[in-house]
Amino acid sequence: MTDPHSRPTAGLNIGSHDLPVSPELSRFMASDWVASPLPESDRIPAYALTPARRARLSARFPGERLIIPAGELRARTHDCDYRFRPDTAYAWLTGLTGEDQVGHVLVLEPAGPHAHEAVLYLRPRSSRSDGTEEFYRDRRYGEFWVGRRPDLAEAERLSGIRCAHLDTLGSPSGRHASTDAELGIVLSELRLVKDAWEVEQLQLAVDHTTAGFEDVVRDLPRALAHPRGERWIEGVFNRRARAEGNGTGYETIAASGAHACVLHWIRNDGRLRGDELLLLDAGVETDSLYTADITRTLPLSGRFSPVQRQVYELVLAAQDAGMAALRPGASFRDFHRAGMRVIAEGLAEWGVLKHAEGDLHRRYTLCSSGHMLGLDVHDCAQARADAYLDGILEEGQVLTVEPGLYLQPDDETLPPELRGIGVRIEDDLVITAEGARLMSGALPRTVAGIEEWMGNLLEG
Repeated sequence: MTDPHSRPTAGLNIGSHDLPVSPELSRFMASDWVASPLPESDRIPAYALTPARRARLSARFPGERLIIPAGELRARTHDCDYRFRPDTAYAWLTGLTGEDQVGHVLVLEPAGPHAHEAVLYLRPRSSRSDGTEEFYRDRRYGEFWVGRRPDLAEAERLSGIRCAHLDTLGSPSGRHASTDAELGIVLSELRLVKDAWEVEQLQLAVDHTTAGFEDVVRDLPRALAHPRGERWIEGVFNRRARAEGNGTGYETIAASGAHACVLHWIRNDGRLRGDELLLLDAGVETDSLYTADITRTLPLSGRFSPVQRQVYELVLAAQDAGMAALRPGASFRDFHRAGMRVIAEGLAEWGVLKHAEGDLHRRYTLCSSGHMLGLDVHDCAQARADAYLDGILEEGQVLTVEPGLYLQPDDETLPPELRGIGVRIEDDLVITAEGARLMSGALPRTVAGIEEWMGNLLEG
């Protein structure tokens, strides 16, 4: 039976098991709160960079209204939501990256034939005295449930963008980033070249990821003893990602043995065996939402067996060839072609292929050898082929080089000793005026380097 003295709940996100609120409690909750403004000094880290980003977008769509939403919450279970991450384009244009951006919308309003005014429509901090009760009753947006949001004036100071209440937005016409293909293409292509601050953020992500890989090696004895050692590895790395950044940039791949032959193995429910390899593909996402993407294939015993070494060194040679092809003016696909030539020749030398010509090596390599990296792990994915896949590398682009061999356990074209071995080596690089800088060089790549590194960490 409904309590006749309880307060109305229209518009509030409350649970079926929440207690009713009496008028007396409502009045009591609305009184005697000390003002608690945000510090005047707070500004988002990308404050000085976002106006130029918005100006570049504005120049591509003169006189048109552009609508870029942050996105909405999605339910994980009945009344529990997944963690919220703002849409990449929204984050790039505003610099706002927190979980409090749920539902917010950036609108670029035409302001003359060749300019736009940015307006950020947001849900400001709810009042504690206007009778809405959101601040203590609303499970999705209430301050006492999910934390404090800025008010409109604070949000303008933080972002440098004129702010308005989300309720005043209505349904404006214009190009909508979630549905307009051309706008999506432009937003991807504008991010292809990173500025110096973005490269710094990516290097920070790489450095934290390096620390996460070190954590994993130190904890291998406990992982080997656990019945779901892959999941133990996942947890160890993800702890570092949450402690140092926003979390992981993508679901961690902790694939041991034949699981390493599955490109995106994220079940991570297998046991580790000391005579097998562990393929760990993981990346920390910074608070600014830039992510690393690194893969190392490690011998769980601390030392490669002869056949593991054979496979590993072929993949390493392919990666070396791919990295050597990186330079401004080169085709994006050049590094993949260079690596695959090495793989195909190696497979032919082993007798797995009759010859190195053609594309039959793809039975064992499966996918491309790298991609752009940035706010998304597969960054700029909506860019046109002639600007990306068939485009020319430029200074300031950040990408991965990640050849692999995935020798399936049931593949009868392979000798038995090779079956069930998966090896990928992935590193992050930034294109420079001279060629490319290896951002993830702190993690060893050679057989000898990995064995020494693992030995030192396990002994420590």
